[in-house]
Amino acid sequence: MNPVLAILLRIPLHGLGLLVAALPRSWELALGRALGRLFLLADPKRRGIALENMRNCLPELPNAKLDRLLRENYEHYGILALELAHMFTPLDGHYRDYASRIAKVEGFERWERAKLRGKGALFCSAHLANWELAASSGAIRGMPVTIVTRRLKPAWLHDWMERVRLSTDVRCAYQPRTMPAVMKALRDGGGVVFVMDQYMPPPMGAPTRFFGVEVDTLAAIAPLARRTGAAILPVRQVRRADGIVRIIIDPEIELGADDKADNQRLAGVVEGWIRAEPSQWLWVHRRFKHVDWTRAERRPSSPSENP
Repeated sequence: MNPVLAILLRIPLHGLGLLVAALPRSWELALGRALGRLFLLADPKRRGIALENMRNCLPELPNAKLDRLLRENYEHYGILALELAHMFTPLDGHYRDYASRIAKVEGFERWERAKLRGKGALFCSAHLANWELAASSGAIRGMPVTIVTRRLKPAWLHDWMERVRLSTDVRCAYQPRTMPAVMKALRDGGGVVFVMDQYMPPPMGAPTRFFGVEVDTLAAIAPLARRTGAAILPVRQVRRADGIVRIIIDPEIELGADDKADNQRLAGVVEGWIRAEPSQWLWVHRRFKHVDWTRAERRPSSPSENP
């Protein structure tokens, strides 16, 4: 990016950060929903991607429910955008205070039990609700957290995000050379966060059944757990109507017979989360590349899975 443009980008981002810092949470939620509805009108390309994904993954939904789900999903993006804007508030300690205030960790005792084994933990998560809050909330409570992510451009944006994450005690392992940082975090008894809901080509990914089709999915968690002895802890995020973001650490998943079957179980867990809270997932991501939907294996949805 042009250096001048990079510097100019800081002005609206920090300005938005100051704006959201001044908003009561109820106003932030209302403004976020309105912003999301504007995104829905102004973003035909990603709206089309989201709607295509929804139709393929949830073919049982009639058009009226699909339209409602699409609207609610974009309202979620609006709220998420304002939540993430808090990370650009140029006030020391603001994001840490914000994360502490709006997020609640449930199932922390499951991490504490895994910690006693001294092998660390592999957190299997997904892009539900606000995933940044999940890492920050756990770290604030004393859980050593490392997230696997990518470097950002321009350089100042990368440095800023790293500094904000460190303000909540979250550390980063940057792709593509993540393994040294991941292994160090596990040797130190910490937790490493992986997300399993994005498209991941080989060699890190492998074909795995997700919403009835084979699609390349992160395949590193089970073999890494088998190699290191680390616990596998699923972690999901759910934003309640009152704005509280629940960070839920689910029961540990025990390793089974082989890596492929274990990774398939993890993908099934993530799919179940999305079916339960479809409005809060990242449907605009091109998750299903190189997929033949005519060969999809369908399963009936329970009433609780329909929005």
